[in-house]
Amino acid sequence: MRIAIVAAAALGAFSLAACESPADKAAEQQADAVEAAGEAKADALENQAAATSNEAAETQLNERADAVEEAADAKADAIEQQAGKKD
Repeated sequence: MRIAIVAAAALGAFSLAACESPADKAAEQQADAVEAAGEAKADALENQAAATSNEAAETQLNERADAVEEAADAKADAIEQQAGKKD
């Protein structure tokens, strides 16, 4: 599901790429990298959660994965918003 959302967001970003300044493009790439890193870390946590037999640990790992992903998304949004203010 997350991959589909990221793919849709990337497609939207590519459609706007022709209208963006070089600074906007750089910020978009940085934001995409932040999101990808957060997604990778969240996936690793989810994989750990799936591998554990301890239900409490599984819940905690899944909650951490959600928090990591949300934090990465927020940071990526902040990068994009900051770049938008520079125009």
